[in-house]
Amino acid sequence: MRDALDGAATGVAATVLGAGVGHLVAGLFRPAASPPYAVGSAVIDATPEPVKSWAIRTFGSNDKTVLLLGVVVVTLLLAALAGWLGRRHPTRGLIGLAVLVALAAAAVLGRPNADALSLLPTAVTGLVGLATMAALQRELPGAADANTGLSRRGVMLAGGATAFGALAVAIGQSIGSTATKVAGVLPRVRKPLAALPAGLESTVPGVTPWRTPSGKFYRVDTALVVPRVDADNWELVIDGAVEHPQRFTYAQISAMPLVEADVTLTCVSNEVGGEYAGGARWTGVPVRELLARAVPKAGNDQVLSTSVDGYTSSTPLVALTDPTRNALLAIGMNGELLPRDHGYPARLVTPGLYGYVGATKWVTRLTVTTYTSRKAYWTVRGWGEQGPIKPSARIDTPEPLATLKPGTVAIGGTAWAQHQGVRAVQVQIDDGPWQQARLGPDAGIDYWRQWWLPWEATTGQHRLRARCIYGSGSVQTQQRADPFPDGASGYHEIAVIVR
Repeated sequence: MRDALDGAATGVAATVLGAGVGHLVAGLFRPAASPPYAVGSAVIDATPEPVKSWAIRTFGSNDKTVLLLGVVVVTLLLAALAGWLGRRHPTRGLIGLAVLVALAAAAVLGRPNADALSLLPTAVTGLVGLATMAALQRELPGAADANTGLSRRGVMLAGGATAFGALAVAIGQSIGSTATKVAGVLPRVRKPLAALPAGLESTVPGVTPWRTPSGKFYRVDTALVVPRVDADNWELVIDGAVEHPQRFTYAQISAMPLVEADVTLTCVSNEVGGEYAGGARWTGVPVRELLARAVPKAGNDQVLSTSVDGYTSSTPLVALTDPTRNALLAIGMNGELLPRDHGYPARLVTPGLYGYVGATKWVTRLTVTTYTSRKAYWTVRGWGEQGPIKPSARIDTPEPLATLKPGTVAIGGTAWAQHQGVRAVQVQIDDGPWQQARLGPDAGIDYWRQWWLPWEATTGQHRLRARCIYGSGSVQTQQRADPFPDGASGYHEIAVIVR
């Protein structure tokens, strides 16, 4: 039994050291080429849609961390199996470990923009891991000593390899992770918008801030590692069915007349009452002006945007060329350059469309085409093509199942109906009549509204519901729907206790 455990330990120690050194090498020049990241990205791409949606609902912004931990656990179990196989037949153990390295190499080569240099971290992982396993195997007892374990020297080697591998992972992670804030100054806007007035959060505690700080803005994407993009080498290509293909450098985009727009973004994965929504002031160039230079050909209805990491998104051409919608190629967020984790150096911001069809981060290509000829990352997986945001009202305060004291209680929250505008918010207490809430300041039809209602709470358990009135007077639908395939809907409802 002991020899089996020690055999497994050789596989684990060799894998930890090899992967750690490979991760460190990747952090020095190309973090996305790290074997764990490449395997994790391949797992994301292969994961069935229901599982992805469940992970986002269950773990929120920690879904990628949970995924990586799962990849690590499975890899270590397979490494332990390889070490166990090699306890009596060393060649079998080495072959098993080599298979794991080969799978990692395949995952690396399967990533967009991969080249021969991308294999360097995996090659280092393989060389270090195999050499470590071979050295540890020599410290295992022979067949006649099945009840003895690794020699004292072998135990020290295995422990040292594991510790050094973990340290290499930490150093590689520190080197490879890039500060979210980008150094530099956002170019001046020729006609800046007036400053946003104070929101209700200063007078109604618990209401979501009217402008979401960049550091607290939600992030949902497929990137396990934030792309490290050099703006000096970045360019935006407009191609496909256009009369005049275009290429723009970052310097050219920055020198164009920039505009500002207050736009609330929402993720299609957002549940009713969920937190995957945020409002910010974006700075950039209207996409319609860039497309006008390329002159899209008649008969096309889609712009397929591509990120530097290969992610694709499909946006209706009419949404990007509509002068009333003001979709932006954004280079700034809340008065500063885009943070790296929100798309630096440039991203799309399309009012009224869920992020998966209109907010591609780290965008580098816009291809004019049709929905019938090209499918994007999420539409291939069954999500809707057009992605219009469903109007919704959310109760921010009081919190669900809160215990309140009798008397005046502020019910407050946020509501959005991007590109249609929130006209009113109504609140229902238990089965009583719908009451008109008081609205906060207005920043236009593409931005959310805060709201609140003073309520004279009485002892007992109560249910609170909210809905928004939008556009020309339409009422938010009560029909309940899950996020898949085109966004959640239904009234946000919570229960509270007053005593």
